[in-house]
Amino acid sequence: MIEEENQLEETQASAEQTSDPEASAEPSVNAPISEAEPSHEQAVAETGDTETDDTDYQAAFMDLRSTFAAKEREAEALKAQLEDRNGQYMRIAADFENFRRRTQKEKEDLEQKIKIDTINELLPVVDNFERARSQIKPQNDGEMNIHKSYQSVYKQLVDCLKRVGVAPMRSEGKDFDPNLHEAVMREPTREFPEGAVVEELVRGYMIGDRVLRHAMVKVAAPPRRGGRQCRRRIG
Repeated sequence: MIEEENQLEETQASAEQTSDPEASAEPSVNAPISEAEPSHEQAVAETGDTETDDTDYQAAFMDLRSTFAAKEREAEALKAQLEDRNGQYMRIAADFENFRRRTQKEKEDLEQKIKIDTINELLPVVDNFERARSQIKPQNDGEMNIHKSYQSVYKQLVDCLKRVGVAPMRSEGKDFDPNLHEAVMREPTREFPEGAVVEELVRGYMIGDRVLRHAMVKVAAPPRRGGRQCRRRIG
């Protein structure tokens, strides 16, 4: 009888606990609150992680900036080196061109000098032919044949000189020019104005625009009083 009363009391107590809404709801309300609000230590940890990320980003940015500046300096150095190499190349090219022109001019000058020296050796031969031509007068057919023979040689020699650019001066009647003429005599005369070339004693020659040999000339002087004329050799 006593055991039945105890079981009945326990059953009633259990039913009261189940039917009490405040007793059953209180633990469920408190549980979510503790899970929704982070603790102070968690908040501090999250803030520290954010600051660490910002510091890493700043460090990475500074590294990139430093690397970019270094590459920029390297590019400037390479640019300066390239400009220096280009300058050296231009100077070498200019030096080579000057050397080529100089050697070409030296070659041409040497060829011209050899040509002039050779022609100067031949000019006295031409002078002798011209003297013979003006002084020798053939008296018979035999002498005429000889005259024609050396005149043929003279013509060949003159034609050869013309082909290499040699031309005789025509000085008589022109004003005396010390660049072209060498005065060896002065002759008082009324036939020519003072300072004009009266006679070409030794013919001068040009090669191109260069004097090959100066002409030896007689220059007109003013006539003397009383009509007397005399010839005066210069030198």
